[in-house]
Amino acid sequence: MRDPYEVLGVPRTATADEVKAAYRALAKKYHPDNYTDSPLADVANEKMAEINEAYDAIMSGSAQFYQSSGQGGYGYQRSYQSGVPTFDTVRTLVWNGQLDEAEQALETMDHAMRGAEWYYWKGQVNYKRGWFDQAYTYFTTAYNMEPQNQNYRRMYETMTQQRSGGFRTTRSSGGDTMSSACSICQGLLCADCCCECMGGDLIPCC
Repeated sequence: MRDPYEVLGVPRTATADEVKAAYRALAKKYHPDNYTDSPLADVANEKMAEINEAYDAIMSGSAQFYQSSGQGGYGYQRSYQSGVPTFDTVRTLVWNGQLDEAEQALETMDHAMRGAEWYYWKGQVNYKRGWFDQAYTYFTTAYNMEPQNQNYRRMYETMTQQRSGGFRTTRSSGGDTMSSACSICQGLLCADCCCECMGGDLIPCC
């Protein structure tokens, strides 16, 4: 991900109100609803996801840990000795595919923080690794703790359906590519949940 401040076009000294104003202006410009049936729809969706991610990073305080990689990009640099990571931190790491760091962040959290959201993100980490049995256990725990949460319920139901068909226990020769149309749909539902957590919506009809 690029430097969150660069994405929103604000300086690192920007106030919360300035960040919010910049976010609203960009969201209004790039909202997917403005590009319905447009060839730029995919580009707008990607841009909106980047804007949401940048806003979350700045408002959660994790943006300060983005440092230049020396190649025009930015990477997540975090020392957990400097403070306890938040779920916003975990979400950003999962979104960037940094699953080892996301799990480290979760394991660093105090036991008092290990409620439904903690189990949900443990489920996401395991799901993205292809460890479906472990993911199912974590998603089930999150759902049982907060059954009214739509994201937890959706992932629990998705995993229950997938489990009834038998989990894929080995990776295909193509890497992480799902081997069936049903698995692809279930993967999209998982991605939709992540997008909704980020403020976006991958599958508007769901």
